[in-house]
Amino acid sequence: MSYYSRFYPFLKPSLPRMTGAALLVMAVALLNLALLRLAGVLWDLITVARDVSGMTRAIGLFLGLMIVQGLLSMGHSYLTAQVSQRIMAGFRTHVFAHLQTLSLSFFAKRRTGEILSRLMNDVNVIQSTVTETPIDSAKQVVTFVGGVAFLLYMNWRLCLLILLLLPILVLVARFFGRRLKALSTSIQDQTASITTLAEEVLSGIRVVKSFVQTGRESRRFASRIDQAQHIALRRAAVMAIFVPTITLLTFAAAAAVLWYGGRQVIDGSVSPGDLFAFVLFAGILIGPFGSAARVFAQIKEAQGAMQRVFEILDQQPEVQDRPDAVDLPPISGHVETHHVSFAYDPRQPVLSDVSFEAKPGEMVAIVGPTGAGKTTLVNLLHRFYDPTEGAITIDGYDLRKVRLESLYRQIALVPQESILFGGTILDNIRYGRETATEEEVIAASRAANAHDFIMATPDGYRTIVGEKGVNLSGGQRQRLAIARAVLKNPRILILDEATSALDSESERLVQEALDRLMEGRTTFLIAHRLTTIQQADRILVLNKGRIVEEGTHASLMERKGLYHYLYTLRLAEGEGLEASGERL
Repeated sequence: MSYYSRFYPFLKPSLPRMTGAALLVMAVALLNLALLRLAGVLWDLITVARDVSGMTRAIGLFLGLMIVQGLLSMGHSYLTAQVSQRIMAGFRTHVFAHLQTLSLSFFAKRRTGEILSRLMNDVNVIQSTVTETPIDSAKQVVTFVGGVAFLLYMNWRLCLLILLLLPILVLVARFFGRRLKALSTSIQDQTASITTLAEEVLSGIRVVKSFVQTGRESRRFASRIDQAQHIALRRAAVMAIFVPTITLLTFAAAAAVLWYGGRQVIDGSVSPGDLFAFVLFAGILIGPFGSAARVFAQIKEAQGAMQRVFEILDQQPEVQDRPDAVDLPPISGHVETHHVSFAYDPRQPVLSDVSFEAKPGEMVAIVGPTGAGKTTLVNLLHRFYDPTEGAITIDGYDLRKVRLESLYRQIALVPQESILFGGTILDNIRYGRETATEEEVIAASRAANAHDFIMATPDGYRTIVGEKGVNLSGGQRQRLAIARAVLKNPRILILDEATSALDSESERLVQEALDRLMEGRTTFLIAHRLTTIQQADRILVLNKGRIVEEGTHASLMERKGLYHYLYTLRLAEGEGLEASGERL
């Protein structure tokens, strides 16, 4: 129950409304009991007393109670739905906000589909259990207590007979409930697996089609569906046995009551109406017992869902603000790394004893073979990860001692594959600064060589880019990413092979935009373009996680080391430093 106690803070603000809904549903349950008792009286008025006026009054009262019950049911249904939606909206928002605080390492170890399944499917399971179940339980408690009280008052012997028979129903329900819970959890896990696979395939549909793997992915999906179907059929088989068994036992109990009560009616000690009402009361008592078994299964199912969701909430970001962290003041961009080492896995170091300095306004190119640690180094500079050893400072401030937001506001990243969000072109450029005016957005777009193609789109800056920018070309997406960075106006710029996937014309336009963006800013770039690297103030040559050479293009060419080898090799192969699995 620890998960439910942890969920209580999300439930607490809605407790008054939940209490109101519970009171309304309890009133509905009481009216149900009154209607059943009235049905017995009405039966006697018709069959025994044959009292027309009494029958008319009883029917009028019956209809009046039905109207009141209907109004109360409407109230509790709306209030329950309102509480349920508010609690789950708040909880889901909390989980989503927490996800955004987690470090990149968390997302590197998990698939997006799995995370989405926990955020959506598991929270839905929790929703019905923690909001609707308590309110429904209040109804069942009133039904059971009131029903037993009426039965004891009407005929205590028959009541004891029912109370002896009902526990058998509970034991059977519990026996099947355990199996249903285990199978329901398996179905949830399988659903998460299917969601993950579908998300991976649909997000990478171009690769799937290009490599003619649609058949393979369809078979994988069908296999997962078959597994889910197999579990669902096992659950259906359990239900197929469970429902008739409970039904049989229920009718057996009803037959016992009718046999015993019928004898009393024949003896004249009980009226037909009383027996009729008694059987109705006995029938509704099955409801709370059946509900108890169902609630037990739901609670177990929700515990599994809560375990998965709270596993996310229990995750703490590896990179986070220290209690004594300070805001990073406006910086000039003086960056130093001091004997930095890093490993994603302690058994396999990625960077070892990396030290260098970048002065304000310098352009620093990071080159080396594939797997040398280039992207890892820029991730550390952005503080997406913290070094396992050593330190990185900006203007003398250790990055681990400053608040992340104050650092991120002064750094801009232009990755190899630009990420655009659903919405308009204007929205995506304003991602760099939400408060920017439209004039500032246009100025940033001109600086990024993006204004002309934007104005050529059907709706200009209000053109919908589509999911992940699917309606735009690679060069257009990249120029929007640059415009976003221009609008942010950072002091430090990180370019991770920002032109590597473009055609010649797009590359020229993007490079012009990048040249303007880099002016006066400390820039770190991973690039394969020869002319860009030649312009760098400083070149760091990485190999197997270490800086093996450092200097300008001219000095490194004179040294005739690894840089000279890679440069001349790529020059011989033509403009562009990608070939044979190596990059500068």
